[in-house]
Amino acid sequence: MKRSEINRVIDEAREFWGSLGFLLPPYAVWDLDAWRACCDDWTEIFDLGIGWDVTSFGEEDFLKCGLLLYTLRNGKLGSVQYPKPYAEKIMMVREGQVTPRHFHWHKREDIINRGGGNLVIELFRADPSANRVCGGPFSISVNGIRRQMNSGEKLILTPGESVALEPIHAHKFYGEPGSGPSMIGEVSMVNDDVNDNCFVDGAIRFVPVIEDEPPRYLLACEYRQFLKG
Repeated sequence: MKRSEINRVIDEAREFWGSLGFLLPPYAVWDLDAWRACCDDWTEIFDLGIGWDVTSFGEEDFLKCGLLLYTLRNGKLGSVQYPKPYAEKIMMVREGQVTPRHFHWHKREDIINRGGGNLVIELFRADPSANRVCGGPFSISVNGIRRQMNSGEKLILTPGESVALEPIHAHKFYGEPGSGPSMIGEVSMVNDDVNDNCFVDGAIRFVPVIEDEPPRYLLACEYRQFLKG
């Protein structure tokens, strides 16, 4: 992705979330100079990947296949230094913008529609031990109520609704066409994007950045790249 596109979509997410009354930490808007001018110890922020995350999953068109999110809090599995067992994210999902099918070997997560448009989630029964989608019926909790679904069935979350996903639930999601962008929350066990994502259709989680203009925001995965020492 081009840096200019990353800068632009973060600007748009800030405006969208702000219109719904959702506020980010102060350092979410810091540019490179602001980070360098800060004398505080931000090791925990860097180690746990707190901050911006923008990806096109290796596709050319971010608006068709991509995701923008901000990790608000996180821990680290097995860490004495960072024992927090939970994580939280906020996402902007646009109409028809696909996050490809994936599941997590360890993480359980609640996906919550916090406002805006509707979220469509295509759900598939997965076999994490075999790294594959296996099909067949499964049980899932939607708004705290158990229900049966079949692999490949769609679930639509309107604002205020939520679903609890387990490792057996592979999922693909996007904004429902015609409903507008949605603000999607995630409350989960510790998040580890490097070691706990299985994209069953081969998507690329982190994509290279083409530096066509200076960064107005730093992505969480590149703090140390720009802030060495």
